[in-house]
Amino acid sequence: MMITDLPPRDEMMAAFLGRDPTFDGVFITAVTTTGIFCRPTCPARKPKPENVEFYRAPGDALVAGFRPCKRCRPLALDPDTPEWVDGLLAEIEADPLHRWKDGDLRRRGLDPDTVRRWFQRHHGITFHTYHRSRRLGLALGQIRAGGDITSAAFDSGYDSLSGFNDAFRQLFGEPPSRSTTPVVKIQRISTPLGPMVAGATDDALCLLEFGERRMLATQIERLRKRLGCAMVPGKNPVIDQISDELGAYFAGELRDFTVPIEDPGTDFQRTVWHALRAIPYGTTSTYSALAKDIGRPTAVRAVARANGDNRLAILIPCHRVVGSDGSLTGYGGGLWRKQRLLDLERPKA
Repeated sequence: MMITDLPPRDEMMAAFLGRDPTFDGVFITAVTTTGIFCRPTCPARKPKPENVEFYRAPGDALVAGFRPCKRCRPLALDPDTPEWVDGLLAEIEADPLHRWKDGDLRRRGLDPDTVRRWFQRHHGITFHTYHRSRRLGLALGQIRAGGDITSAAFDSGYDSLSGFNDAFRQLFGEPPSRSTTPVVKIQRISTPLGPMVAGATDDALCLLEFGERRMLATQIERLRKRLGCAMVPGKNPVIDQISDELGAYFAGELRDFTVPIEDPGTDFQRTVWHALRAIPYGTTSTYSALAKDIGRPTAVRAVARANGDNRLAILIPCHRVVGSDGSLTGYGGGLWRKQRLLDLERPKA
């Protein structure tokens, strides 16, 4: 059964009034007095609660006769992405080898400092680093496929081999002639519970987290150190596969994921994560039961920590762990998401 229900009205109203970003993608607010629908995080002046209606998705609000807000752009996929960012990203994907300069931004009516600050705040890197990483990621793929280094350098927009080597070494930690650095492609995936961030090598998925998780940046950095990898924007067949499988999962059509995964961690963490994957769809367990299952009955707190260190949400189903009394316990994506996942998996009468 696909997730179509909404959280309680008082919960949605509190999220709307508080502009809670964790609810973006979960519901849409429509104001009867203006005929406009918005995201929960819309910065516009808040209407009276009695004039607010809630819908599951923008399409539902459109059918009901409301029009999209011009300030929060509820029809855009990413609530944090201004239109000019969507345009830049589309241009990069259309021509990833183009070498962007500040003049290119100014000709598009954009201030380079504004662009830099936005990418730094939302991606942890500047715009120029973002598109350079995209180009270098393609160059690495060309080299590993047997391509010539010199050709890869000039094909990726560099004017000299030395400039290419320096940029390559800075991103991957070694020159292209000896490059063995694993590359993890990073991509955002839309889901009924909000956007998720997926990371995958060409062989396996190694990251899947809700985009609003507070520990996301920490988890990405830990993964980078564990794998000794470089993180670059982009997609690959593994990300395409998890995107398709997540769609089927949320539609209630998939219980067992088949996408290959890689879960680097300590021996203890991986033992716990293996036990988590053994919890059947539609059931729950507890930290104490997991501790007993792995032969460490006194290590309940350590099991809980390993549970929290899981970097593959849903696939390693830490949401299926509840308190000994059946109550919800901590979840990195938020307790409301945990409840929604359990509701989705609960056997239907």
